[in-house]
Amino acid sequence: MRKLLLVRPEPGLSASAERAREMGLQIVACPLFRVEPLAWRVPDPARYDALLLTSANAVRHGGGNLRMLKALPVHAVGSATADAARAAEFEVASVGQGNAADLLATLPDALRLLHLAGEDHRETGGRHRLDRATVYRSVEIPAPGLPPLEDLVVAIHSPRAGRRLAELASRRDRTPVAAISEAAAEALGEGWERIEVAERPDDPSLLALAAMLCHTSPPS
Repeated sequence: MRKLLLVRPEPGLSASAERAREMGLQIVACPLFRVEPLAWRVPDPARYDALLLTSANAVRHGGGNLRMLKALPVHAVGSATADAARAAEFEVASVGQGNAADLLATLPDALRLLHLAGEDHRETGGRHRLDRATVYRSVEIPAPGLPPLEDLVVAIHSPRAGRRLAELASRRDRTPVAAISEAAAEALGEGWERIEVAERPDDPSLLALAAMLCHTSPPS
């Protein structure tokens, strides 16, 4: 069985590693980024009906300013983000299982939203009045110590991680990759043994796909 390489930043890396080990997988950990908080100003909460959270990192790194927004319900992308919001004592009004656009499509047009986001975020678009506060950023680790990728399986949790891995990887033709989304798959570029996309854009689906790839044989 092939080993699984996880490259996401902490604390997500440890959470994924624990889940993967429970599935019987052998893990190699090499984060390509670290997440750090940014200084940010809190807009007037009265201007908004709810918060939009697209990553648990917004709660983990939002700091003391989050206290001023506790009266606003949360619309969260993904169960991990929703769990982090509840742990921080926010009321979670809805949980989307796709991407931000999918979640926004289910919400009333008149909703006024404040998106607590990372510096490297995807535009959500849509018809809602949405403001954004940037509360954290992911910083590249200059020399992450990436191991030889030959015969490893890699799990990619974001397009940015896919681009970074492609920059660092030399030989890749014996490395299958499990990508969390089509955008993450496209960011990887060409030359990999194979790239597969998870059924849903969440960690359990991604690791289920990675587990399948770990049980495949390398090309002869």
